[in-house]
Amino acid sequence: MRRTDPELSETQALDDDHANSHRIALLAAAFCVGGIAAMAGIRWARRQRAPAGPADGAPLMRAPLQVVAPVDLKRYAGVWYEQARLPNRFEKACGGAVSAEYTPLPDGTVEVRNRCVRQDGQLDESVGIAHAVRVAGLPGAGRLAVSFAPAWLRWLPLVWGDYWILKLDRDYQVALVGTPKRDYLWVLSRVQHLDEASLATELDYARTLGFDIDQVVRSGAQDSPA
Repeated sequence: MRRTDPELSETQALDDDHANSHRIALLAAAFCVGGIAAMAGIRWARRQRAPAGPADGAPLMRAPLQVVAPVDLKRYAGVWYEQARLPNRFEKACGGAVSAEYTPLPDGTVEVRNRCVRQDGQLDESVGIAHAVRVAGLPGAGRLAVSFAPAWLRWLPLVWGDYWILKLDRDYQVALVGTPKRDYLWVLSRVQHLDEASLATELDYARTLGFDIDQVVRSGAQDSPA
C-alpha cells in the first residue's frame, strides 16, 4: 500500500488554493472590465441620442458675479429710489414707492434707512447698518454686508445679508444691486421715475448675469415715502 507524504499533500493543497485564487481573480477582473466597457457603451449611446447641453436636472454652471470697483461710498450716499426688484419677503407688504437712504458714519460703516408705502397706505421704515467687505485685488469693491438686526445680535454671521453693486453709471445716478446667489435684485435710481429705456437697459444686463428677469416686479408709482 502506497503511503502519502504529509508534506506533499500540504504542498498540493496550497497549489490548488493558489490556482483557485488565480481563477477567481481572473473572473473578477473580467467582470470589472466588462462592466466598465458596458457602462462606457451606454454613456456613448446616450451622448449620441441626447442634444448638446446639460443633462436633464443638472444645474447650469454660471460664472461668479463681479462687482463694480472702485465704488466711492461717499458719492453713493444719499437717497435712491427703487424702480424694480425680484419679489422678496421683506417687501411683500410694499404696495407704493420704495426708497433707501445711505448715510456714511464716522466709524466707516453706513447707516441704511429703507422706507416703503404699504398696500394700506401706511409708511414702513427699517434702519440698519452696512459695512464694506474687502475683496482681494479689488480695493473699494462694491461689495457690502447689510444687517437690520439689533446691535447686540450683529456678531452673528446669519443676520448679515449680501449687497453687491453689479452695475453703476459714472455719475452715480443708476445702480443695479443683487446677491451672489441671484435670488435678490434691485434697480435703483436717483430719480423717482426712471425712463423705460434706462430701466430696460438695466434689466437686460441683469439677464446676461443670470437673473430671472421674468419674475421682476415694478416698484409702486406713488409719491416717494422719503
